[in-house]
Amino acid sequence: MLYLDHAATTPLRPEAWEAMARFRDTYGNPSGVHRVSRAAKNELEEARERAAALLGAERSSEIIFTGGGTEADNLAVTGVALAGDRPGHVIVSDVEHKAVLESARFVARLGGRVTGVPVDRHGVVEPSRVAAAVTDATSVVSVMLANNETGSLQPVQEIATAVHAANPAALVHTDAVQAFISEPVDVSALGVDLLSLAAHKFGGPKGVGLLYLREGIRLEPILHGGSQEMGRRAGTQNPMGAAGMVAAMEVSVADRPAFRERVGGTRDDFERRLAAALPGLRVNGARRSRLVQHSHLGFPGQTSETLLIQFDQAGLAAAAGSACQSGAIEVSHVLAAMGMNDEEAAESVRFSFGWTSTAADAELAAKIVIDIAGDRL
Repeated sequence: MLYLDHAATTPLRPEAWEAMARFRDTYGNPSGVHRVSRAAKNELEEARERAAALLGAERSSEIIFTGGGTEADNLAVTGVALAGDRPGHVIVSDVEHKAVLESARFVARLGGRVTGVPVDRHGVVEPSRVAAAVTDATSVVSVMLANNETGSLQPVQEIATAVHAANPAALVHTDAVQAFISEPVDVSALGVDLLSLAAHKFGGPKGVGLLYLREGIRLEPILHGGSQEMGRRAGTQNPMGAAGMVAAMEVSVADRPAFRERVGGTRDDFERRLAAALPGLRVNGARRSRLVQHSHLGFPGQTSETLLIQFDQAGLAAAAGSACQSGAIEVSHVLAAMGMNDEEAAESVRFSFGWTSTAADAELAAKIVIDIAGDRL
């Protein structure tokens, strides 16, 4: 199978496999006091320190390991909004991942207030629009670093500066899940207070993620039980998953320059081949400011549902949008926010390259797409 759905999930890197294999004999519960548990605890804390260093965090205690990106997003938005005496004001861009949008809606159901900030036709939000929505009651602003569907990059650093100027007490969260593999992710440089990651988006295992939480921020836990993760996330911790995640983080950071050149060139070659053969093709999103691994394309007169079935039959894996809405092809809220009508949105397909992608993949994928879609454009 020619796999061009890396935005949904990525193959596990060998370094992550190797890191997790060490845990065949390190099976203890990190919360215990005996030596079996202490060995697991030591591995967990080492992973926490390495993750903090990779993200530019000042302290390892600013890293909370979670069960994935969705939990990290939920904890960031809901945890901050509910940390005060009453549910606070949440600001989100209209193209956020559903993990953020649904968390904001949950806060609203509990009595909080939510403001959605519109984006332009490229899916990019203007920092001044975000700042204009900030009030004295704003608890948290959540704007993703890069969109999981179109790959459009957001000016998070400028947004964080504008929000903090408008209300120094307001916190800024960014979902960096999709961006980490190819973009610099440093919490100090970005100026954010909270940041989410998911291991399986950059070659780590599924079922583990993290939330960076700047020191001193009040957070209401969303999982209730024990005092794990310094009282911020109850539940038995996953040292093996954390080790696999951090190993994947380290190799991703080291490989970033080569990844951007190699994968960006592969994606560009793919699009050039399609543009030459399919003159009606559309490129969706911020073409000049997007992830190097994303190619979100519109095929006029053809539905993504039909195309994806035909691509799959030909041995090519792609997607209509977020994997979180698979099972029922529906109009993407991201494309709708960008001003597309239902027909244009339904004609769109996301191809996403990754660390295993090659130039030969681009050539073969382009041939498959042209053979299937070419007769109808």
